[in-house]
Amino acid sequence: MSFVSEQTGSGGLNEYIQHHLHQNTIEVFGGGFHIDTWAVSLVLGLFFIAWFAFFARKASSGVPGKGQAFVEMILEFIDGQVKDSFHGDRRSITPLALTIFMWVVLMNAMDLLPLDAPYTAVKLAAGAEVAHSTYFRWVPTADLNTTLGLSVVVFFLILYHSVKAKGGFGFGKELMTAPFHAHNPVVKTLLVPANFGLNLIEYLVKPVSLAMRLFGNMYGGELVFMLIAGLLGGSLLMFVPGVLFNTAWAIFHILIVLLQAFIFMILTVVYIAGAYESH
Repeated sequence: MSFVSEQTGSGGLNEYIQHHLHQNTIEVFGGGFHIDTWAVSLVLGLFFIAWFAFFARKASSGVPGKGQAFVEMILEFIDGQVKDSFHGDRRSITPLALTIFMWVVLMNAMDLLPLDAPYTAVKLAAGAEVAHSTYFRWVPTADLNTTLGLSVVVFFLILYHSVKAKGGFGFGKELMTAPFHAHNPVVKTLLVPANFGLNLIEYLVKPVSLAMRLFGNMYGGELVFMLIAGLLGGSLLMFVPGVLFNTAWAIFHILIVLLQAFIFMILTVVYIAGAYESH
């Protein structure tokens, strides 16, 4: 029996994809809570903290080792990008950008792991019957809940920095009086709904676009891996072509993994920098 049909029975490619898109979900406060997404995100976040904390404690002024040099290279790269986009005090912005970039990279990179590894592990440990009913999605950024959660945090950070830069009164005034300015009090009052509506749309579009861009790219990449595995993994004859196609897509997907993390990070910095500018 082929590897794909072992998981899906007679359902074919459609059942195979549905199996891999299924989340382990529990009900929390009346809504679905994706355990897979939460667990993988938490582990990767803790891994990032432990990784950088380890080399931060070992940092020395002498010739750094390979591990320390790699961490310093990432820090310098992120700090350089922040410096180019944000011209104020970046002591809190650079750590934020570093956290976003590394966390998103790690979550995206889970897409490069073998798609059927969880099934195989459960099958070896507990048998095929248990494996058939076991679901595990380990790409958190292919879950819209993850990308929306990240973008909502960015949204509140933008609001925080807007109020910090302009004050509560100044921020509220800008919402009502920009981008359409008028000196006549009557005209200025008439323009308030339009100004407020446009500013509201502008603020809401930023987190939505951040979330959908990252989710769309990672979900699409995940589906391509599933299609390759489902179409080319059905027999031993197609094993070698399947490996070649998966490898080719994985190499290309590395660029997507890094690029999407960079875009999410740099747009966050740009949006925060924009909070300090006036219309």
